[in-house]
Amino acid sequence: MAETQFRNLSPDDRRYALRVAQDRGNYRAYLLEKDIWVVATLRVLFEAPFAGHLVFKGGTSLSKAWRVIRRFSEDVDITYDIRAFAPDLVSGAGDEALPPTRSQEKRWTRTIRARLTDWVRDQACPVVEEGLSGSGFVARISAEAERLYVTYEPLFETSGFVRPTVMVEFGAQSTGEPHANRPVVCDAAARLPDLAFPEAHPTVMLAERTFWEKATAMHVFSRQERRRGERLSRHWHDLARLDEAGIAANALADRALALSVARHKAMFFTENNARGERIDYAAAVSGDLQLVPSGAARAVLAGDYAKMLADGMLLDESEPFDALLERCAAIEARANATRGNTRIEFSALRRADSQ
Repeated sequence: MAETQFRNLSPDDRRYALRVAQDRGNYRAYLLEKDIWVVATLRVLFEAPFAGHLVFKGGTSLSKAWRVIRRFSEDVDITYDIRAFAPDLVSGAGDEALPPTRSQEKRWTRTIRARLTDWVRDQACPVVEEGLSGSGFVARISAEAERLYVTYEPLFETSGFVRPTVMVEFGAQSTGEPHANRPVVCDAAARLPDLAFPEAHPTVMLAERTFWEKATAMHVFSRQERRRGERLSRHWHDLARLDEAGIAANALADRALALSVARHKAMFFTENNARGERIDYAAAVSGDLQLVPSGAARAVLAGDYAKMLADGMLLDESEPFDALLERCAAIEARANATRGNTRIEFSALRRADSQ
């Protein structure tokens, strides 16, 4: 068992250690450094007094907890269970804790954002600052609305794409279910067995739900024909890796989960397409999913993907952008095969969406 803590090394020894880890693996040293800060931040959050109500989600959870994507994921998405965060709002709202009407959703959202801003500033920031500094990781902790930022002094010069700041984005509009407990370790640990690195044990959203969260976000991007897409191409990479791991197949077969995500997004994340029409999430998860954009939107994604590759954020040999979209087109075709052979009742969802 390693006895020397990475945190106790001098800055020069830390640099040397991470350069050795870089030579033994695929990640660049400055990415390994940021990964340590990500894990250290997760450890503090999931050892905090409020940890029992938090759920780790998003792309970083796929990389760090489920190990199903092979790319560097730098920021942290956290859900604070709405039932614990705003019990006064969700009383009588059912198992999914959804507002009964559109007007109620607006009131819920305003209330939750105001409370969350105060909570991040007054509770999360002090806990993270104290927890990190007590573990030998001194950083500047700041808050901006529902986001917490951990800004550290980098050991290496970084690119403009990867910044020496871990962003933790909090939300409190869902229960975070389904979820499970998973261990999280630093990527450098396997390459430097003589050193001890931070570890975390967060509660993590199941990868199957994350599949539908990402697929519906990609659907919105495609239908809106967006001309901006900074840091979005990672979703397409992630979906292809989820498919390779067999998780996409599980998610596509789970109709209840797909509809749960659709109901949540239809209530809290209403969007219009390029023609100003309301995007129908229920239809998207039931035979009308679009994962491959065209025209200018496709070009925007291609440019963003090139930046991701240039910064070494993919562990394995990178696949061409067109090949990646072909993979996603195949997932889209399988998802849409439900059209015509699956009959689902959408009236309640659409009635809520129109109120």
